[in-house]
Amino acid sequence: MSLKAPRQAKFKAINKMPLIIDCDPGQDDALMLFMALNAPEFDLRGIVAVAGNVPLAATELNIRILADICNRTDVPLYSGCEKPLQRSLITAEYVHGKTGIDPLEIYQPQVQLQAQHGVDFIIDTLTNAADNEITIVATGPMTNIATVLSRAPQLSVRIKQIVMMGGAMFEGGNVTPSAEFNVYLDPEALDIVLKAGRPIYAFGLDVTHKVMSSPKRVAAIRALDNPVAQAAADMLEFFDRYDSQKYASEGAPLHDPCTVAFLLQPEMFKMKACACQVELNSELTRGHTAVDFWQVTDQPHNIHWAHDVNAEEFFTLLTDRLSDY
Repeated sequence: MSLKAPRQAKFKAINKMPLIIDCDPGQDDALMLFMALNAPEFDLRGIVAVAGNVPLAATELNIRILADICNRTDVPLYSGCEKPLQRSLITAEYVHGKTGIDPLEIYQPQVQLQAQHGVDFIIDTLTNAADNEITIVATGPMTNIATVLSRAPQLSVRIKQIVMMGGAMFEGGNVTPSAEFNVYLDPEALDIVLKAGRPIYAFGLDVTHKVMSSPKRVAAIRALDNPVAQAAADMLEFFDRYDSQKYASEGAPLHDPCTVAFLLQPEMFKMKACACQVELNSELTRGHTAVDFWQVTDQPHNIHWAHDVNAEEFFTLLTDRLSDY
């Protein structure tokens, strides 16, 4: 694929949000990146890969491919941690396919990873930032972010907010009866992040299961006449097959794009400030996010929990952003 000058989006923004994205693509991560890479609202400082849906060798290649498809070769790309803090890596090829972004072509794009480790990049970015400046979107296990906070806890004040995909309360789990995949993979990492004292906006299964793709919604994306939209439709059709077979649903939940959608149009979501703890020890409930949604304890609030969304507004936003490529 040839390299061209980065495109100019039709959506205008004056005050750009300084942003780091940490992800583990994954088809839904890919759609999240398609939205973010076409958002002039963001000053996107870099994208960091982490092991999660597929191993790090795949996720670090996937961020290169996805940036190349979007013609955003100006965005620095980094490789992060290859395994959870304390546990063995568990992956989800049974959902995402062998590559993570099936059925897209896997190739070696000209855009390369930066030599610097992703954790060091985040630390350097925070070091050079003002207090409450940097927004972090995290749509995989929290391994990279927890490593940053463990190595440089004094820099946590530079983080404005962490917008994450992970966890479940009302919906139950999707990898065990109790746990959502991202949290189950590295619960110790989320525990560190929850205790860091920074604003956290969490988009778990309670809300992501309300933004389901459907044949009609995929067809609207397929009708857009550009390569990025076609790649999105291809991945959605592949991604849908798992949920339709396992859950007899009409389509698949778009977990990770909820994070970027919130930053672009927060009014489409309903959030509630809650206390949240993550289970670390129980074999039965490892990775369970114990969200005190009904305020039954006196624990201090440490998370803003998404519990509802206007799905039509969500898909309108997604389609609009894909239309401009």
